[in-house]
Amino acid sequence: MEDTKSKDGRLNRTVFICSAVIIVFFSLYTMLFNDSASAILDGVLAWVSTTFGWYYFFAASVYIIFVLFIACSRYGNIKLGPKHSQPKYSLLTWSSMLFAAGIGIDIMFFSVAEPIMQYMNPPVGGGQTTQAAREALMWTIFHYGLTGWCMYALVGIALGYFAYRYNLPLTIRSALYPMIGKKIDGPAGHAVDVAAILGTIFGIATTCGIGVVQLNYGLHVIFDLPENLLWQIGLIALAVAITIVSATTGASKGIKILSELNIYFALGLILFVLFLGNTEFLLNAIVMNVGDYLSRFPTLTLDTFAYNQTPEQKQWIQDWTLFFWAWWIAWSPFVGLFLAQISKGRTIREFVIGTLSIPFVFTLAWLSVMGNSALNEVLGGNLAFAEKIIARPEIGFYELLSTYPWFSVTAIIAFVSGLLFYVTSADSGAIVLSNFSFKSQKNTDTPPIWIRLFWAVAIGMLTAAMLMTDGITALQKATIVMGLPFSFVMFFVMVGLFKSLRLEDFREEITKINAVPVAGGVDVSDWQTRLHRITAYPDTPETKAMMTNVCLPALTDVADALRQKGLSVRVESVALDDEPSLVQHMLTVDYKDEYNFVYGIVPVKYPVPERPTVDDGQEFYYRLETYLFEGLQGNDLSGFNSEQVINDVLDKYERHRAFLHLNRETPGSRPVFPK
Repeated sequence: MEDTKSKDGRLNRTVFICSAVIIVFFSLYTMLFNDSASAILDGVLAWVSTTFGWYYFFAASVYIIFVLFIACSRYGNIKLGPKHSQPKYSLLTWSSMLFAAGIGIDIMFFSVAEPIMQYMNPPVGGGQTTQAAREALMWTIFHYGLTGWCMYALVGIALGYFAYRYNLPLTIRSALYPMIGKKIDGPAGHAVDVAAILGTIFGIATTCGIGVVQLNYGLHVIFDLPENLLWQIGLIALAVAITIVSATTGASKGIKILSELNIYFALGLILFVLFLGNTEFLLNAIVMNVGDYLSRFPTLTLDTFAYNQTPEQKQWIQDWTLFFWAWWIAWSPFVGLFLAQISKGRTIREFVIGTLSIPFVFTLAWLSVMGNSALNEVLGGNLAFAEKIIARPEIGFYELLSTYPWFSVTAIIAFVSGLLFYVTSADSGAIVLSNFSFKSQKNTDTPPIWIRLFWAVAIGMLTAAMLMTDGITALQKATIVMGLPFSFVMFFVMVGLFKSLRLEDFREEITKINAVPVAGGVDVSDWQTRLHRITAYPDTPETKAMMTNVCLPALTDVADALRQKGLSVRVESVALDDEPSLVQHMLTVDYKDEYNFVYGIVPVKYPVPERPTVDDGQEFYYRLETYLFEGLQGNDLSGFNSEQVINDVLDKYERHRAFLHLNRETPGSRPVFPK
């Protein structure tokens, strides 16, 4: 199939049509044939749980080990972007954005519902005991803990690394290039992106479905409105309508501001429950919860209850751990893309540490405060409170707030927060799905509005279909099933990422290889000339003259000589964005099936340092820095003559030849990045 052209890029028709057909067919079939769809879903779920239950535990563990290995190894120093790139956001701003990534309407749902359910019906031992209460929070934190954030980090690293370091499309298929090369533009690449879209949309639909049911109860509490499917579909329509408005009128900025305000609502609710409740108990419980989680984390990660597994435990695994792992996997393309977009210029180690710590700290605080407050209510003798939540989990958060003062106010805050979480999830989900079904030449290109609107409607349709079948239970079942294909894709992502990171070792190794000594280097005998060069601060006219009279002729001479050797060479000049009167020169040696050699000379602007005895009014100067494929090298060619520039080009080219040799001779290696 050919890609449909648009103003900013091209619709990937194969990915879009395949995904859209599957989603629309599934939604319509589910709406029209509820009983049949439910029976099919139950059958597929039973097969997946029986056949791949162990696999979900295994996969989650491997993801964790891989991410921690990459972060702790020498690869952790590699940046998500060229080696000279700097983070777009300050540490404080980046941390706050990571913090926001840990908040969602689902955490409002499960922060009360899961601890109560685990306390009343634990997987091991009897319920309604002190030990059951202690383990209830441990299981809840485990399901929302580091395992899921490692999945997000894995996809985020891959998207950021390939998109910003090698300018590949901001889609999952880019991570497969080291393994299958240009075939990522064929059926294999399409299949990967389709799997990502299907997993993502079911994960988002699950979150939206949970949110809709909880919001419907919030409307009932605040306005005494009925709880039924009609109102739930109305809330779904509201989210679609807001997405349409934000996409067509540019109101996205307003929604973003409201979402940021929502962070303060969330913090306010935590502090409200913490200080108006049993504060001493809650603070002690947080400390104990952290200790229990960290001490038992390795065991919990691989605990499949293999010995003497009861039917109840098998059902518990399916309802809880398998669901959560599949849900995290389904959401990983969505959140991973967001994390990658805000982390350009940061090292992999910084990225992993931030992703695994900042959102998790907030999640831990929320779960522990809300969950232990709910347990404290039950431990105090209010068993009816627990029974109501088990019967209807969606009412748990509001029931907890009702035990505190000013419920009429906190209920409204909870509803508004939930509504904003719900709307932003649907809106952001439509944007991500649009990116995955769109093929652009630049990572900054945005898909046409109609694609975003289609996916907004598709999310709403799928959510409504699942609610019509079996409510939240159907959404959980579908998530376990649809998360499976993308879990396999994540293993390919790991392999592709590792193969690419290994090339960084080759680059480091070739920098240690000395080029053949030449007579045309910097003339150290003329120390006065050398002193002038290293103490000068070239301004714009001097830099322009150097680039025109020395650098461009030198690159042209090298290009001509290489062409005589039968190589395909081109020299290009591009004006600087911040100073159009200056240009950067780029020499490229094209290889048919291997890694191109790229050598550029880029004027980089710096402020002139303060000089006590000089006051010429000059504010800025330029360094002529060498640019290779991986980024700026930090050296300075200012003051070089043509022969010295040529020798620098040949030095870098000789090292590139050594790099190609190492890559060819390494078992399992192949050409990696497209031209």
